[in-house]
Amino acid sequence: MKRLHMLGFALATALCTGGAQAEELTGTLKKVQETGAITLGYRDTSIPFSYLDADQKPVGFAMDICGKVVEAVKKELKLDKLEVRLTSVTSSTRIPLLANGTIDLECGSTTNNIDRQKQVAFTNTHFLTASRFVSKKSSRINSIDELKGKTVVSTAGTTNIKQLTEANAARNLGVNIIAANDHAEAFLMVETDRAVAFVMDDILLAALVAGSKQPDVYVVSADAFSKAEPCGIMLRKDDPAFKKVVDAATAALFQSPEGPKIYDKWFTQKIPPKGINLNAPISPALRAEFARPSDSPEPDSYKAM
Repeated sequence: MKRLHMLGFALATALCTGGAQAEELTGTLKKVQETGAITLGYRDTSIPFSYLDADQKPVGFAMDICGKVVEAVKKELKLDKLEVRLTSVTSSTRIPLLANGTIDLECGSTTNNIDRQKQVAFTNTHFLTASRFVSKKSSRINSIDELKGKTVVSTAGTTNIKQLTEANAARNLGVNIIAANDHAEAFLMVETDRAVAFVMDDILLAALVAGSKQPDVYVVSADAFSKAEPCGIMLRKDDPAFKKVVDAATAALFQSPEGPKIYDKWFTQKIPPKGINLNAPISPALRAEFARPSDSPEPDSYKAM
């Protein structure tokens, strides 16, 4: 009888513990468990990170990374199935939609910096990029100072337009700055001569040039507005349980042979829908980051080992 009593007590304790653990879920993990769904924010034109293919399906390097995170969340919550919902975001809407719970992860090309970390959190860095400008070769603009007095476009809500605005004031350039709704609109303004240059992350500019009607017409500046800055998947701030799962998933991916393979798939091979190849091999600094994943917003912390 005593043994049966002890077994009954142990079983009751286990059941109570399991119930308590379920109740302890908070934040995004609790939301995902209760709804059976996770919502990813994607970009329409952030090639090759997150963009629409010929079938209007979101694809890209960041989308593949988010796919691995979804698998990890499903495993963490022991779910038989997990619905993945997709919501289009822009540079201006991505942070508000994340903060208000519309999306759970932002799968794009967002720069991780100290200012943004006051509003959101980032998982481990998946790319390093510097802010430069693209212009037509015929414009013969080779430096930031040569933008003086000209019309320059950048995308609203980005670090890039902030850097352009700061450089404009600091250097007394008198640039007429136009804020475009998205990258495609901004590049079109240069293409149609409504702006002489478009300031954006260098890899995104390279992708837009490669996919344009006349790639040889354009040049991406050597002159940069910034040091190489980290990009990462965004998630809500002050949600440590969810961040722990996301960080573990991205670290495991980057440190595995699959991480570099996914990188090569999007940066050194032909990608849909036009079959362009960005020919951008992984840099020594990013290779070092993959070996020792970090969510640091400090550009100086990313150096080749």
